[in-house]
Amino acid sequence: VSPNSTYLDNWHVDVICDYLLDILSGKNKRLIINMPPRYMKSIICSIALPAFILGQNPKASVIAVSYADELSIKLANDCRRVMESHWYQEIFPGTKLSKRVTYDFETTKGGGRYATSVNGTLTGRGADYIIIDDPIKPQDTHSDLIREKTNDWYGNTLYSRLNNKNEGKIILVMQRLHENDLTGYLLENDSSFKLLRMQAIAEIDEKYILRCGKKITR
Repeated sequence: VSPNSTYLDNWHVDVICDYLLDILSGKNKRLIINMPPRYMKSIICSIALPAFILGQNPKASVIAVSYADELSIKLANDCRRVMESHWYQEIFPGTKLSKRVTYDFETTKGGGRYATSVNGTLTGRGADYIIIDDPIKPQDTHSDLIREKTNDWYGNTLYSRLNNKNEGKIILVMQRLHENDLTGYLLENDSSFKLLRMQAIAEIDEKYILRCGKKITR
């Protein structure tokens, strides 16, 4: 999905994936990941994760949301490219795409990934997983109107799209730019969210113990 780049492995990728595995296993159903831009958060959460979910369960339904249609479609195209690759088909032979519309592709088993933007239409849509990737542009973060509109859309529209409110999974990944952004709104109003905060510079010592037993100290 980024052919001109070289992958540089780092501990934070392991930590993010460990938290996501807790979501997939059902140990946790709500997750917020806060981190700076350009640390692979979209590749991991909006491209690799939906492909992995549908590889494991081609009947699953995923709604992926970003702040703009252009970004949502770019991430959807990259995810579809992964799922159509030969290596993906070798790993997950039971997952095949039947509908290849850019923003809305489906598997032959009835699952799929639907891409939209904040305040976009979701009429008739349901999801087992909702992935919210940067719901607001950095330059719009200091607009009270846009922040409130984004938060209201989550509470009044997006959340209601879960097929099962008790078992459905929600993942929010974004950089923090304002105390009243969507992260702040969720932390204040929904205690079920688990927070993974990964600052560019650690202000205190951080320790992570991964499910495999590996220990990471920062």
